[in-house]
Amino acid sequence: MSEEKSLWEATPSQASNLSYFIICGLFFWLVIPLFLILWRWLQTKSTKYELSNQRLITRYGVLNKKTDELELYRIKDYQLEEPILLRFFSLGNIVLKTSDRSHSEVVIHAIEKGEELREMLRHHVEICRSNKRVREVDFE
Repeated sequence: MSEEKSLWEATPSQASNLSYFIICGLFFWLVIPLFLILWRWLQTKSTKYELSNQRLITRYGVLNKKTDELELYRIKDYQLEEPILLRFFSLGNIVLKTSDRSHSEVVIHAIEKGEELREMLRHHVEICRSNKRVREVDFE
């Protein structure tokens, strides 16, 4: 079995919160929206994605931390979403359809170079499947 190597690490961009920040900013005089902005900023800042040659690891949480791991060979489909607000900042979301029972859909939010990451994921998923001799079969 090959050794696990980190290939890519990132955090979501705060640009994904821009509309939320603007709306809360309009009501800053109520003070509570300032705390909402801070909380949303902390949530985004504390989310970390790591792609290795075997797994996608997502760490998130401000007070209570949680780590989700997705074995690459479980990824069935890839989708790159580029909403207009994120396109202004050259960002995108990658949506992964998986055969994982706990997380059938995993989203990597607001990341740069989404097309490159999607291709990197695709490449390493195929390598993992080949190494583990795994084939994806759908029953309907």
